Amino acid sequence: MATGLENLKIYKLAEDLEVKVHEVTKLFPKDEIYRSVDQLRRSSASVSNNLAEHYHKSTTKEKIRFISIAKGEIEETKRGILKAARKKILPENTAKDIAEQYTVLMKGTNAYVRFLMLNEGKKDSGKPKPETILNQNQKPLTKNKDVSQN
Repeated sequence: MATGLENLKIYKLAEDLEVKVHEVTKLFPKDEIYRSVDQLRRSSASVSNNLAEHYHKSTTKEKIRFISIAKGEIEETKRGILKAARKKILPENTAKDIAEQYTVLMKGTNAYVRFLMLNEGKKDSGKPKPETILNQNQKPLTKNKDVSQN
């Protein structure tokens, strides 16, 4: 029975794409093993690894940091797959299919970050916002005004 991380659709997609990248890189020529193959496999694995690591972080800020790393790896893998097609190592239709799936993953990841940020806002709804805290003279502080010139 799937619980927690396994229920996160972006994690499942990242894992599926990691397996797909591993499979297609088996078709790469031997001289690409320590270049494109290694880099694509590491970057695709890093996506799911960082999503897994984010899951057990306690603060939204920490979670978003790991998701941000995953987003960089998504883009790196997508670009590497497209370059492999340009080098004629990978069929263009295969590369485009994988790249489109990485685009879907990126969109899902961005939506998930927005979800986390909205939920963070709900948790903090009882706390005063920094810009609404009053100074000693009970005048609202603003970010754009120099309060020392009262």
